[in-house]
Amino acid sequence: MRADRIHAYGAAAGLIGDLLLGDPRRGHPVAAFGRAAAAVEHRLWRDHRGRGALHTLVCAGGAAGGAALAAHALRRHPAAAVALTAAATWSVVGGTSLGREARAIGGALAAGDVELARERLPHLCGRDPQSLDAPGIARAVVESVAENTSDAVVGALVWGALAGVPGLVGFRAANTLDAMVGHKSPRYLRYGWASARLDDLAGWPGARLTALLAVTAGGRPREAVRAWRADAAKHPSPNAGPVEAAFAGALGVRLGGTLAYGGRVEHRPVLNGAAGRAVETADIERAVRLSRRVGVLALGVTVAARLGAAAALRRARGPHGPRIPGRRAI
Repeated sequence: MRADRIHAYGAAAGLIGDLLLGDPRRGHPVAAFGRAAAAVEHRLWRDHRGRGALHTLVCAGGAAGGAALAAHALRRHPAAAVALTAAATWSVVGGTSLGREARAIGGALAAGDVELARERLPHLCGRDPQSLDAPGIARAVVESVAENTSDAVVGALVWGALAGVPGLVGFRAANTLDAMVGHKSPRYLRYGWASARLDDLAGWPGARLTALLAVTAGGRPREAVRAWRADAAKHPSPNAGPVEAAFAGALGVRLGGTLAYGGRVEHRPVLNGAAGRAVETADIERAVRLSRRVGVLALGVTVAARLGAAAALRRARGPHGPRIPGRRAI
């Protein structure tokens, strides 16, 4: 079986597994990677960019390299290769768990239980929940759903299409390292620099595809494009900006503004401020549904792109291999 078909079958099976089952309750591979990365950090940490770069290389490179070895070992066994791709996709894609957490917080807000919503918010994002009222929590959830649609779903599918199982695993490793050490705290400002930059680079294509699919699937394409073009560059993150702006326009809400992370207050630009309204609790469900539509569309786009690229390459090679300019067939 050709590699493009192995990827297509495996990626589809893995995303279906996520839609039906969500993340595994115990023994999640990403959690195991996080524990291993923390152990490496314990050995390597110094307040120095070079040490942080070595940490990134050991952890992300080791994960991608191990995945490459596994894929290479199964290259002559199509059924096992499909199963490996499916398992890797299911492990690194987290759209269903993202939706469940968002809906749990939305349910608490709808019931008027702001304290329960504050208690659950750290499961979804790193905001300081005690500084947020109910509308602030709802806005944080919608922003997290938008950003994590790119980080936890679309970006992984893009790298799976580009590089197979090593791409899936390497992308999730880079994203996890950024979440662990990529923030601008005194401990990680220098040590986490390499992980943050790697995540920015790896997330670039997935973020643009996520924004484009939010425009397509959101029901308000003109507004989403306008918000993306006008406000994305104002966001401090080169990847969260397009995604959150497109989601804001698609949902007709305002995102961004003042927020707090671990006692550190940030004043971010407002996205879709001219045309949007304040986020309401009901917008959480709308954001989750948009996220799911974007994820399914991303699977279709990435698989079609992989199949199309493989077909184009086969046509270019011809029935007897690649043509060499200047030579005539004998």
